[in-house]
Amino acid sequence: MTTPTTDTYRPINVARTFTFSSRSEMVTVLGAHDSSLKLIEQQFPGITIRPKDLDIVVTGPAALVATTVRLLSELRVLASSGTIISPDVIQRMLTMLAAEMANPASAMSQNILSSRGKSIRPKTVNQKTYVDAIDANTVVFGIGPAGTGKTYLAMAKAVQALQAKEVNRIILTRPAVEAGERLGFLPGTLNDKIDPYLRPLYDALHDMMDPESIPRLMEAGTIEVAPLAYMRGRTLNDAFIILDEAQNTTVEQMKMFLTRLGFGSKMVITGDVTQIDLPNGQASGLKQVREILKNVDDIHFSILESVDVVRHNLVSDIVTAYDQWDEDKTAMERKRNRKVKRATIEAAAEKLLERSGIDGKDEKPRGE
Repeated sequence: MTTPTTDTYRPINVARTFTFSSRSEMVTVLGAHDSSLKLIEQQFPGITIRPKDLDIVVTGPAALVATTVRLLSELRVLASSGTIISPDVIQRMLTMLAAEMANPASAMSQNILSSRGKSIRPKTVNQKTYVDAIDANTVVFGIGPAGTGKTYLAMAKAVQALQAKEVNRIILTRPAVEAGERLGFLPGTLNDKIDPYLRPLYDALHDMMDPESIPRLMEAGTIEVAPLAYMRGRTLNDAFIILDEAQNTTVEQMKMFLTRLGFGSKMVITGDVTQIDLPNGQASGLKQVREILKNVDDIHFSILESVDVVRHNLVSDIVTAYDQWDEDKTAMERKRNRKVKRATIEAAAEKLLERSGIDGKDEKPRGE
């Protein structure tokens, strides 16, 4: 019997043609000097892509050709919505296609808010899930590393809800905790001491609203930015409430905050459980709340990861490297603990044998 060669198992090549409606559309999608086209070819080394007039002929294994044609189709939808087709956009679109997302272009082109010539929209699968969860639930937790957009997207949803008159006010809060110092030892008035902790929230507001209107809205109480301690004893009705840096809440503070929820309100709690600054080894309320509330309806936990980082590409690589380092460190500690435990058990067994008058080597009484 003849043995089949490896050529027998090679996928059959197919060719498909993708047609653009105009030269300008083609240039927008493929980039200057076909830069986007070259990037797509790098992502799919098994295919060839040849432009001809307004057509793109894609040749290669059927599955790769189908994915490439779908990618071009989704990129065309994005381009028609005004999205610039950058290498980052292509990478994110590929991630969404790999996750078998039904309409990735519609997700990436879904505006939450347009302000000052800038559109704010989800850019990854997990971000889209997070935004949809905020629409569908009363309380949402956004947990993930820096740069994943968990606070920024929540702020955009809050401003959207205020503009649509779904709520009467926005309340933004953070625990005033940082490593090594207490507020009382910092110089200046109470506001001077608090401002550095709340500055990221102010910065996000300035990105999303007319800066001149913010002081007026804050003076009227329509927007409130305050430390978490200011929430105690209140019931917050008809409000969109965001708790940022929630990993620095204690278990008691988290319970206190969640029970401030009033009628007609929505809460979003964001944080990074790998960046806890609580003193004296206190337990993080954000780490425990997921286990406590996992079976409660109308509460959703959205987990964002390094692939959802929308800052500089290097930030995603840094987050991934730290995650890998933590995993390696944990594995080493477990291995070391096993060795210590084994040595302890062996030492205890030897002592027991000695007391029993048994030689541990031949396990016979010494008198024989």
